[in-house]
Amino acid sequence: MTEPSVSLPSVSEPAPARGPRQLRDVFWLALPAALGVVLGVLWWLLAPGGLNLLSGNPDLANPADPESWLPRDLVLAALMLLAGCATGLALDGKLQGTDAPRRLAFALVGGAAGAVVAWLVGLLAGQSWSQAPDPALGAGYGFTLRSYAVLVLWPGALAFVTFVLALFGVLSKKPVK
Repeated sequence: MTEPSVSLPSVSEPAPARGPRQLRDVFWLALPAALGVVLGVLWWLLAPGGLNLLSGNPDLANPADPESWLPRDLVLAALMLLAGCATGLALDGKLQGTDAPRRLAFALVGGAAGAVVAWLVGLLAGQSWSQAPDPALGAGYGFTLRSYAVLVLWPGALAFVTFVLALFGVLSKKPVK
């Protein structure tokens, strides 16, 4: 006859605690999103239709004027390119080791989130502090973004700068004899 087997409940091992290195990787996700708030306010301050500090042209101060649409989008595009390049340069020395792909992915997602946050904060600033658009013109004639492709520039510039810096790093290594 067979003897009954006793099954003991399995003791689960405690989950490994997140190391400080993993928490520092989340920094690359959170910082660009927080920086998006600053860039959104800067967009409203500098762009035509907002406070218009960059051009100072009174003809471009009206957000409903179609002549101000392209310069407004270009100001946000410049801010996105600047933020993407700065993030890529800051990330340059941190792309060694096994955590590098995760860190790069967090930075890219953080850049995309930062771009969306900057856009939404700029729109909120435009609604709060700009002159109200003429309701007869419609909702699209206020402080808005006309080209949504601008939002891809932050993660795109980050990826490009990371690629170029990695390429220079590979090309600068001396050949083995």
